[in-house]
Amino acid sequence: MSDNLKIIADKFLSSDNIYILTHKSPDGDTLGSAFALYYALKAKGKSVRVLCADTFPKKFGYMYEAYEDKDFEPKLIASVDVADLNLLGNLSDIYAQKIDICIDHHKSNKIEAPLKYVSVASAATCEIIYTLLGYMNTEFTPLVCDCLYTGISTDTGCFKFSNTTPITHKIAAELMEYGCDYVNINKIMFDTKSKARIEMERMVIDTMQFEYDDRVAIIVVTRQMLTNTGMDESDLDGVAAIPRQIEGVDVGITMKETIDGGYKISVRTSESVDASKICAALGGGGHARAAGCSVNMSSQEAKEAILKAIKPLI
Repeated sequence: MSDNLKIIADKFLSSDNIYILTHKSPDGDTLGSAFALYYALKAKGKSVRVLCADTFPKKFGYMYEAYEDKDFEPKLIASVDVADLNLLGNLSDIYAQKIDICIDHHKSNKIEAPLKYVSVASAATCEIIYTLLGYMNTEFTPLVCDCLYTGISTDTGCFKFSNTTPITHKIAAELMEYGCDYVNINKIMFDTKSKARIEMERMVIDTMQFEYDDRVAIIVVTRQMLTNTGMDESDLDGVAAIPRQIEGVDVGITMKETIDGGYKISVRTSESVDASKICAALGGGGHARAAGCSVNMSSQEAKEAILKAIKPLI
């Protein structure tokens, strides 16, 4: 697999006019991977563009404030941290069959590309990008390191999740040595909440219900809640962790109502339950401890469907 990553590095270095695709509802890992790669390739004199179906969340502004969005016809298209074509959102119609390079860490990855590197052992795609940039003889500037550290810290819950490995800590330590602003990043990602976010959490907790002898907890985020609090959907990072923080809960379910009336379901589990198997039953996927799926159902129908998927595993 490392040889394949070296081939991908050579492909980037020998190419120009590069598009980097991220997944919709972008998080720290997909954006950190994309912008770290963007700045590294720009430093090599390449024309590069980062594309996302949704707006980049404001809290990640430090990563993209130096980004220059210039349009051009791509000659190479790469996706980062994208496990399925439907995660590209409205970009899928244009680029689904044009991806040349796929880099990811989800075991459920279904992307087909001539060059593909999926490392399930990596806690975040940014871990892979770190190694890739090393093969490209990249200068690890503080900005590049900020992007990579963001992806790693957010995908590991600030190094609390079970996907954290010794390699994760080693890479994070090296990024700190290179000058990443880890104190400020961790403060923004984990210790800062707006008044609207606190109000949203109060509303969400009020929706909580327990099933299967209190081993499963379900919360719901509606479009009306977003309207009432004035929050943007991109500011909901971390809400999915709330149900699993309750003592005795092995499966935490967060249902977010979508614009079209369906629900995006996030599943977080203890080590006794495989989250990816639950979501696979509804056409989704992800990791063993964190996975997701989308359903075009009413709230009650979605609850019944996810509970049915959980039953054989709990």
